[in-house]
Amino acid sequence: MTNNKTPRYAFAFIAAGLIVLVDQASKAVALAGLSETERIPLLGDLLGLQLAFNPGAMLSFGSGATWVLTVLGVAVIAALFVAAKRSRTTWYATGIGFVLGGAIGNVLDRLFSPPGFGRGHVTDFLAYGNWFIGNLADVALGIGAVILGVGLWVSHRVTSQEAVSAPTPSETAPMGPS
Repeated sequence: MTNNKTPRYAFAFIAAGLIVLVDQASKAVALAGLSETERIPLLGDLLGLQLAFNPGAMLSFGSGATWVLTVLGVAVIAALFVAAKRSRTTWYATGIGFVLGGAIGNVLDRLFSPPGFGRGHVTDFLAYGNWFIGNLADVALGIGAVILGVGLWVSHRVTSQEAVSAPTPSETAPMGPS
């Protein structure tokens, strides 16, 4: 149950903060204990642990323009802060918080990881078969997108049902002079 005195954006900022902490800690553990050449299977070939450094975005898209991805990431974070501040529902704030935390986690890598400031490569370690390698920030981005999508779908259904069940003007208008 939500305390009416707690601003909705608090949920976003708490979720984002926790995600950034867990993401950065997991990347530090990965850097200390994983190899770029050896994979540790967790679920057979489906999921494993293997260190990788991604200069690009998802599936290494834009790997030749890492600094552009950094600038875009910072702009997205600013927009997400505004969206979080304007949150009207707890589910929306929580979804924004997950996306914000994931975005901050990856932008921190871009800002402070080698090869240099603003051009850093994102540390990845969750190997999904032979498809791609990601990290917990990426997982948070996906979870946030699902929370936002489900929340929008549910609110749309509620709004649609309210519109269908609302009486029409002819049902509420008086039948004539009384």
